[in-house]
Amino acid sequence: MTLHSASTVPYKRQSHGIKMDAEIVSYGGIFWFVSVRSQYEMDPVRLKRRDTAIMPKNDQDDSVRKHVLYLLRGGSAHMSFDDVVNSFPADLCNRQVEGLPYTAWQVLEHMRLAQWDILEFSRDANHVSAEFPKGYWPRPDELGTPVLWQKTIDEFRKDQQQMEALVEDPSTDLYARIPHGDGQTILREALLTADHNAYHLGVLAVMGRIVKAVPK
Repeated sequence: MTLHSASTVPYKRQSHGIKMDAEIVSYGGIFWFVSVRSQYEMDPVRLKRRDTAIMPKNDQDDSVRKHVLYLLRGGSAHMSFDDVVNSFPADLCNRQVEGLPYTAWQVLEHMRLAQWDILEFSRDANHVSAEFPKGYWPRPDELGTPVLWQKTIDEFRKDQQQMEALVEDPSTDLYARIPHGDGQTILREALLTADHNAYHLGVLAVMGRIVKAVPK
């Protein structure tokens, strides 16, 4: 046998009352275990326990829905929409922050437009998305007001609740391709919504700290 040739030998061992059958391959002076089977692994009682530990499909589906809803509602490491907008001074929603091309209201309205588009795409085959990025932001010269701030908040919440209802509905197939899409699924669109919202809520949180710290 040369350094680069291999040989296989049987290996049997009993440890702690458990029998183990295996084959050992010697290759290049190194020994490898292959085809290991133990009495412990093949015990019918343990195999049955392992099978019952696998979550049924319906339970898996329900678990995924709950996790996605948790994300959409700002759970885990995410900030919630209500926490951010309720702590932002509405009278400063049009304040320009140095170095940023948008105001807080414009960010909030962008979130609303994007979420609405994702929602409509997910449920309406006739929906036509706007041109990106122009159609997903208010005009640069469009100014926010406390009234517009609240209007955007109300509309955002309404669309968010409808996206949550779509995910929560047991008749919604989270994994099926959306017929009028090009590979998207409801699960993908819901996660996209949660990610996009989380990113811009972070932006709003930082902008809120800045506008409150800088004198009017």
